[in-house]
Amino acid sequence: MPTPDSAAPVPARNDPSSASTVLYTEKLWPSAWIWVVVMGLSGAGILMFSPISFGVGLTAAAVLFAIMATMLVVSTPTISVTPDTLRVGRATIERRFVGSVEAFRKEEATAERGPRLNGLAFMCFRGWIDAVVKIEITDPSDRTPYWLASSRRPEELVAALTSPAKS
Repeated sequence: MPTPDSAAPVPARNDPSSASTVLYTEKLWPSAWIWVVVMGLSGAGILMFSPISFGVGLTAAAVLFAIMATMLVVSTPTISVTPDTLRVGRATIERRFVGSVEAFRKEEATAERGPRLNGLAFMCFRGWIDAVVKIEITDPSDRTPYWLASSRRPEELVAALTSPAKS
């Protein structure tokens, strides 16, 4: 099975009944404070270009905001669980290869993202989301020991992955 860090997503089995049933979905949108930072950084365009013209400064600020906002929205990953597959960002794996699943918050989450992190793990976490979920990968042909993903609702994600709906 291809590693989760490959550029193209791995297609899942094409079973229309199970593919349409989504057990869990979450979009890891930026927090409000990230948007405040983006507005502040784009406002720097006014400061840089106001010596030329205030109108040019406003235009620069608008362009900077549009670029940064587009980058944030386009790079926002989605976590989705169906009866057959788990998708985290661009990576997809069949649920039969999902082993134990654990949620971590606060200091434990920081330790999982830092000192306890395995260098071969697939990582999809965002700095503005504290909690992480560690998903063990049991595929013998995959060197990735586990996936570590941010989640605002880690207990719900764990429940969806440990439900008996696995195929």
